[in-house]
Amino acid sequence: MTRAISLALLVGGVVLLYFGGQSFHSLSNDVARFFTGSPTNKTIWLIAGGIVATLAGLIGLAIPSKR
Repeated sequence: MTRAISLALLVGGVVLLYFGGQSFHSLSNDVARFFTGSPTNKTIWLIAGGIVATLAGLIGLAIPSKR
């Protein structure tokens, strides 16, 4: 069961990273970066959440089960 959760976290993290990358290169994010010097909060949360979920999934798959 934990392998399935780890795999779901890994896939979900990759999806979040994909959408974070798409958001990073959007027109609204370019405008926000022009005026503020940093990307939008949505972009930051998507990328950060993707990194955390991907790492959690990888760690969960790397740790052997206790069977």
